[in-house]
Amino acid sequence: MAELITYQKDPQGVITITLNRADKHNAFNEQMIAQLTDAFIKAHRDNTARVVVLTASGNTFCAGADLKWMKKMVNYDYETNHKDAMQLAQMLHHLYTLNKPTIARVNGAAFGGGIGLIACCDVAVGSKLSKFCLSEVLLGLTPATIGPYVIKAIGARNAKRYMQSAEVFSAKQARRIGLLSENVCEEELDSTVATFVQKFRAASPQALTMTKQLIDMCDSQFIDETLMQKTAATIATIRVSEEGQEGLNAFFSKRKANWQQD
Repeated sequence: MAELITYQKDPQGVITITLNRADKHNAFNEQMIAQLTDAFIKAHRDNTARVVVLTASGNTFCAGADLKWMKKMVNYDYETNHKDAMQLAQMLHHLYTLNKPTIARVNGAAFGGGIGLIACCDVAVGSKLSKFCLSEVLLGLTPATIGPYVIKAIGARNAKRYMQSAEVFSAKQARRIGLLSENVCEEELDSTVATFVQKFRAASPQALTMTKQLIDMCDSQFIDETLMQKTAATIATIRVSEEGQEGLNAFFSKRKANWQQD
């Protein structure tokens, strides 16, 4: 199977996963989906990794679904379509639930499923030249598998506009609605991503993982006695943990914590 992505880890524990089909505008097919799934699982299981950066080769971040792949779907029955869609849904879920900070380095246009990848990441830094479009309805389709993540990122009202109008929107607009965290000049893309990497590497790996879980827990529940008990249990657990004790002792001793030594 051809390598449609690359996976690299530097000495600082930063994993970079790169979509590597520049000649196809990094559109994904079943092979790329499988390789991305494996890469996200590998990053999740790597206890020495600190941050995951998702980016792309060439001038397009991701054009969404590959045309040849889409053409095959026309002849699929319901069961085959469902199985195929679940592979994409599971890949996105692996990215969204990855237990480390994730940064989308958006170095070009993103359409359809490419927007789903961006929405699944914790932070997204895009170039001012980037364009975005949720174009599925023009094909008689719907952005279903990416929908939960895009709606979480930009909100239901914005989703109703952009998912139904299929209009192309700018990086400035993407920043305004929350799809992008930062909208920068192309020459500032790498330095802005590096700033986020540095911030994430300064934090406790365990605290980052538990904070991601905390956000999802709080986002989906009412603020009631049950949630208060869960949040109290979360802070109590991390206070007595090895990293929690190290972080507190380092702070009061005015020294760096052990995860900040490198």
